[in-house]
Amino acid sequence: MPTTVSAFVPTYPNPRFHEIPSGGMDESTVRHTVRHFLSTRLASVRGVGRIRHLLFLAVTVVLVPVAYWFAFLVRFDGVVPEPYVMLFRDTVPILVVLRPTCLILFGVHRGWLRHVGVHDLITLGWAVTFSSLLFALVLALDPPIPALPRSIPILDWGCSVLIFGSGLLLLRVLRELRSEWATAVAGKRALIVGAGDAAAGLLHDLRVGDLRGIHPVGLVDDDPGKRKLRIHGVPVVGTTKHLKSLIVRHRIRLLVVADPAAARNQLQWIMEWCVESGVEVKILPSLGDLLRGESRFGPPREIRVEDLLGRRAIELDLSAVRARVQGRTVLVTGGAGSIGSELARQLADLAPERLILVDKAESPLYFMQLAIGRAHPYLKLVPTITDITHRRHLERIFAQYRPAYVFHAAAYKHVPLLESHIEEAVRNNVLGTLNVAECAARYGVEHFVLISTDKAVHPSSIMGATKRIAERITLDLPRLRASGTTFRAVRFGNVLGSNGSVVPLFRAQIAAGGPVTVTHPEVTRYFMTCSEAARLVLLAAVQPEAAGRISMLDMGEQVSIVELAENLIRLSGFEPYRDIPIVFTGMRPGEKLHEELCSEVERAVATPIDKIQIIQTDAADGHELEAGLDRLLKSLRAGDRVALLTAIQALVPECVDPLRSSILAAVQRGYVHAGSGHRPGSLAPLVR
Repeated sequence: MPTTVSAFVPTYPNPRFHEIPSGGMDESTVRHTVRHFLSTRLASVRGVGRIRHLLFLAVTVVLVPVAYWFAFLVRFDGVVPEPYVMLFRDTVPILVVLRPTCLILFGVHRGWLRHVGVHDLITLGWAVTFSSLLFALVLALDPPIPALPRSIPILDWGCSVLIFGSGLLLLRVLRELRSEWATAVAGKRALIVGAGDAAAGLLHDLRVGDLRGIHPVGLVDDDPGKRKLRIHGVPVVGTTKHLKSLIVRHRIRLLVVADPAAARNQLQWIMEWCVESGVEVKILPSLGDLLRGESRFGPPREIRVEDLLGRRAIELDLSAVRARVQGRTVLVTGGAGSIGSELARQLADLAPERLILVDKAESPLYFMQLAIGRAHPYLKLVPTITDITHRRHLERIFAQYRPAYVFHAAAYKHVPLLESHIEEAVRNNVLGTLNVAECAARYGVEHFVLISTDKAVHPSSIMGATKRIAERITLDLPRLRASGTTFRAVRFGNVLGSNGSVVPLFRAQIAAGGPVTVTHPEVTRYFMTCSEAARLVLLAAVQPEAAGRISMLDMGEQVSIVELAENLIRLSGFEPYRDIPIVFTGMRPGEKLHEELCSEVERAVATPIDKIQIIQTDAADGHELEAGLDRLLKSLRAGDRVALLTAIQALVPECVDPLRSSILAAVQRGYVHAGSGHRPGSLAPLVR
């Protein structure tokens, strides 16, 4: 570096620069500029954010002169000549204004220190570069400023990037070290199953302190290419085959499943062994959980029974539904029930103008009103206490609000209970469906969707038979098909966690210490989640292929109820048969071992939507349906249960045992007296 400086600047201070005329940047001008900048740029910042931004500004104002002075030291080999010291003092106010301004304009102050990464460093580089160019431009355009060595702005740029970048990274490193120390001392020693992106995200959150209480000591993955690798400093210590020995060797207290592709049998094996060994097991939320808002990103959650169903939850795009429903009036019957309430929640997210909830259960309807009202305060929500068998009440609702979409979820569904309440099953599931469908046709509803069940296929129960008749009314009744309303139905299996389903029953029995009751060792059922069922219903409402037909979700394999009970016991921290007994009680009235999704006269046809099928069937005789329906309703009004059962069999000739045998036995007996108080023509509950 040359020692002669006369070639760069004069060897005397420039008094004109210290006295800056009115057009220059004197001290008062600098103060006024900074004050104006703070008042306009930081006016909207409140609370902690304001303190953080002010602290950033203060640190920046301190570091800018430091970096600038380092540039002078480097340029002059550590000894800055006096004229250049004065030049530094005269030019640094300009940089103190320009550089913080550029850093804030580029959003560097908005970066989250615990998540500083390459993108933040690139943004910092652009902000420093822009401020250096502006600085050079100001020096070139202001004649009173003496010439500055051309290497100084370049060195200042490098020193600024180095100092600011190192500072950001140092703060992140210190935070991560503190977080690692805290988790190593107080966190549970954990193994993570899976060494993919999900595990990397979990480890990142643990390092930066977003998650606490977990001390990861190793990763487990079956991919041979990942052996001995490290992710965020945590090694891959083996495969799932060595899981038992790894847990003992590393004194593991928590196992986190971070593999989105983990198979049902693998999850079940992991859970069984962890229960036996007393190791806690959790799983990361799936992408579906995150999209639906059921989980937030990061924290492992408890393994849920749906994780063990043997099928992944199906994600359906509802953008087409939003385009149709937004700004329209939508009516949901059974709006306070399991499916109806989930439908209402998802519909509220799609921004309809008005959402009408029809239900006769007052308290559940009230709580639904509160929940949706809190989540969507600007939605016109209309809760209506109405029984769908009361035709005049329905007429008044449809005439007043003129809904464009109707989702008919109101139904009685408890199979054994309805076997002894045949009239009520027909009144609610058949007459109620007819009332809602005819009101929809009369008052110009565009789309009507019936929520049906797999129990309507070869029905073995009164519940299944009445739902099959409801399907026939919706799709085959001539006066409805002649209307301008498009009718369709959606058929699916059991809904996990719905009111009265087997899962809440099992959980209550486990909480009471057992036993858990299962009807038969071989009984199986199709299962899906409530949110999944609701999305299928919504999508069926707008798919052209579904008009006039039944939509069905590919539900995978049937699930053994015994295995479901065993898994729920393990999820509760117990060992089946040892801690909680399982007792087989025998098949209940109306039940069958295995459900079906299609009958022999129906065909499942693929649609453009993955995992959704359309059921095609032979054309039905609409006039025969009208006549049979008329006989059914006359029998209902007359209270003649024998005639009622005969009419059900005529409308659902494909019904199977035990329903078929019960109907035949009742018809052969004519009627069964239950003792005094029963008149001829009225049957007591059928005895099996």
